[in-house]
Amino acid sequence: MRTCQDRLAADGEHTMSDEVSAVQVKGLHRVETRDAKGHSSHALLEIKYSQVTALPPIGKRSRYPALQVTVIHATERGEPTDRKPIKWKLITDLPVRSRRDAIEKLDWYAMRWKIETFQKILKSGCKAQESRLRSADRLANLISVFCILSCRIFWLTMINRYAPDAPSQVALTLAEVELLDQVVKETARTAHAPPLSRSLIKLAQLGGYLARVSDPPPGDTVIWRGLRRLVDIQLGFELAKCG
Repeated sequence: MRTCQDRLAADGEHTMSDEVSAVQVKGLHRVETRDAKGHSSHALLEIKYSQVTALPPIGKRSRYPALQVTVIHATERGEPTDRKPIKWKLITDLPVRSRRDAIEKLDWYAMRWKIETFQKILKSGCKAQESRLRSADRLANLISVFCILSCRIFWLTMINRYAPDAPSQVALTLAEVELLDQVVKETARTAHAPPLSRSLIKLAQLGGYLARVSDPPPGDTVIWRGLRRLVDIQLGFELAKCG
């Protein structure tokens, strides 16, 4: 986990950060970052790690024992001009005996944003917590369906950033693409966008995305709102054909 409080360590005369700061850099690790507009860049992190004895807060030492943990510091080399430098301070009770072990823990932590985004879609987009189901089995079935839907929304959000040149039908059906072209007008943003990005921007516009040239790539909120509207539009279209 990432630390938010710098606890006292060992003899209580210094902190965990003090102990790790005294350690030499034990390796480097390159990570990919993205700015607010979705532009990709790489950061080179200096890695330090050390096993320390973390003391509980002074007022709770009679109730809680000291813990043997490993503290990992990952600090970006240099000062980026377009964002704050990366400074991660992690604590783990898992063994960290090498640079490879430390990088493994850093990679796990780097997945936190994606996990939190998925949970946000599940909670706020699908509104899983508002379910009125009373049995665990029914709730599990509902959440299973919501997880599939949340995964699709998250995937649509990310593939627009990582593979915008892919064909539209990688992510959407032909009927969905045609409906988006009929319902959403072309803008300066979509007119020159790659195929997949063009369709997903139009999908996001259904969810309230403004699609201005200076806007960052659409996020999960406008994607799930747009997908919900697209489903309704497609249902109405199919019913109209039947009538």
